[in-house]
Amino acid sequence: MCPPRHYTTCLLLLLLLFLVLSDFSISQSQSPSAAKRKRMKEKVRNMFYHAYDNYMTYAFPHDELKPLSKTFTNSLSELGNLKLEHLPQDYHGSALTLIESLSSLVIMGNSTEFERAVLWLSENLTFDVDARINLFECNIRVLGGLVSAHLLASDSSKKLFEGAYNNQLLVLAEDLGKRFLPAFNTPTGLPYAWINLKYGVMENETTETSTSGCGSLILEMGALSKMTGDPIYESAALRALRKLWSMQSSLKLFGTTLDVATGQWIEYSSGIGAGVDSFYEYLLKAHILFGKEDFWKMFHSAYVAVQKYFRHGSWYHEADMRTGRATYWQLTSLQAFWPGLQVLIGDLSAANSSHREFFHVWKRYGVLPERYLLDHQMIHPTEKYYPLRPELAESTFYLYQATKDPWYIEVGESIVNSINLYTKVEGGFASIKDVTTMQLEDHQHSFFLAETCKYLYLLFDDSFVHENNYVFTTEGHPLPVLSNWHEELPQAYVPTNWTFVKRQPRVNRISAMSLQVCPALNLKSGQHIESACHIPDARSDFRCLTDEDCGVDATTCRRRSCSMAGYCGLWLII
Repeated sequence: MCPPRHYTTCLLLLLLLFLVLSDFSISQSQSPSAAKRKRMKEKVRNMFYHAYDNYMTYAFPHDELKPLSKTFTNSLSELGNLKLEHLPQDYHGSALTLIESLSSLVIMGNSTEFERAVLWLSENLTFDVDARINLFECNIRVLGGLVSAHLLASDSSKKLFEGAYNNQLLVLAEDLGKRFLPAFNTPTGLPYAWINLKYGVMENETTETSTSGCGSLILEMGALSKMTGDPIYESAALRALRKLWSMQSSLKLFGTTLDVATGQWIEYSSGIGAGVDSFYEYLLKAHILFGKEDFWKMFHSAYVAVQKYFRHGSWYHEADMRTGRATYWQLTSLQAFWPGLQVLIGDLSAANSSHREFFHVWKRYGVLPERYLLDHQMIHPTEKYYPLRPELAESTFYLYQATKDPWYIEVGESIVNSINLYTKVEGGFASIKDVTTMQLEDHQHSFFLAETCKYLYLLFDDSFVHENNYVFTTEGHPLPVLSNWHEELPQAYVPTNWTFVKRQPRVNRISAMSLQVCPALNLKSGQHIESACHIPDARSDFRCLTDEDCGVDATTCRRRSCSMAGYCGLWLII
């Protein structure tokens, strides 16, 4: 018992004891989840360094590692499955995997290795080589890697350099950006898919390219313009994007391949996968990064069209851009990025639904096959491979950030365990040639370090994204959201999805995609929130013949159906 003169001291001691016990109780209740995340973080870190160290030992300074034979491939000019052409004998590659690993090194807290890599690149890397490269791949991998790493190195708060950083990566990025520009010299402004780094567009170069190839350049080239003060890079990418946008069908859909000389479509069928995926991704992310309302309007229009014509339950098939009729009923591994994009716009129900279907296929085969035929419930006979792709891990990261549902931690653990079980070899991580037999292929793609390991690490340790708002490019390179890159300074940021509400007196027409809410609501001051998932019925009088004539309800985000009387409504309880 406390003497009267020590009542205050005793009360303070009791309060302190209560706080300690409370903290202990809370930490005990949280410890299983926290312990698992810490354990898995270290497991992913070990994965990254097993891949990175083997690359540095057996492949550096060449582009990518062949982990089974412990040799290398100079793949910068092989991207797109074409071989090296006219390379000098002393050419040692572009150190592609090293460039792709820069931001991952920062995220994992290895500033020493980051600084060493930057210094080596600044002293040894050159783009003055007689090499024919794929513009899209070189943009997202090399230019994106350099731009992202420069922005990280320039952030004094991160203290990544013991000495002074003198914009060495920016110098390299601008040199590469200048070498891209001849590709845009076409009658349409749409860039060639292939360009020689030394001599520009070669004679008789193919004029065929993909929608992603000419519509997914704005983040990297736009950022380069912001950093250098030279608008030429952003202007070239923006002109191509606007021309591509003008080529949409009456249904607001796009094809997969086109001719840059004539501006005519070659392949009219498309979906959300290969050849088109990053086009949709960059419309939204360009709005977030640069604040231009045009990007938002384009994305919103495109998203509604995708939901209307491509979505079938939890799956997304392909369709003809002219008619909207389904063409190919197939799942591709590249489509697995889509739930992550839906998280950024707040369409969580749709994101979760699709993500679970992708993970179901993963669990069935142990990994995600490149192409799965939905109508036959079987793997595509010639595309059975799994090249260590990151898209499912990426969407899992975004969904966990949005929901904090521990189920996504379990998904991440399953992905990590499968990769280690089936693809880890002495010399790194090998791609899988056939998921039905788990036969390996001698290739460790650079995106395994740039994306797969990065998103898995961020799933278990998200401290990096607590410091700043970032947009991750389609290759997983983080670009900080900076107010001085926006045309108008935003009044307030929404930290959950890195978008903003513009100030009055402009009409404040907020979308549910920005606020991560599904129902359409009337806010104070008469503001109206348009539902992200809302898809109008085919007819304004709500009449219908089949369920296909009905859209998605704006209030509940549930699919409407056609009644026996011929009207669309929420007749089915799902």
